[in-house]
Amino acid sequence: MSHDIRANLTDLLDGLATGRLLEVFDKYYDDNVVMSENGAEDPARIGKAANRGYEAYFVANSEWFGARIGNIAVDTVNNTSSYEMWMDLAFQGNRMQRTQSAVQTWKDGKIIKETFYYKA
Repeated sequence: MSHDIRANLTDLLDGLATGRLLEVFDKYYDDNVVMSENGAEDPARIGKAANRGYEAYFVANSEWFGARIGNIAVDTVNNTSSYEMWMDLAFQGNRMQRTQSAVQTWKDGKIIKETFYYKA
């Protein structure tokens, strides 16, 4: 697998935009990934299996009306990336529009840490 962070992130974002969230999750997330919302650590978001379950629940309970990717940044020295995303979706029947930023840390072509930032 390529260790080109920009190429991997671009492929991941294409997967998000085309409804393949779980496919790109399986491809680009490390077995020991730690994910969090707004920087709050959550013991339930440690490891790929736990986070995949979280993402599968999100996919099963959301309906998308639109999404746009904004700015993308890649720091190859520190193996990090980030992107902005605007979303129009309904989650569990509640429609919302949200802009969020996500920050990833990469190792060997996989995301080992990801934090989502948004106004709650």
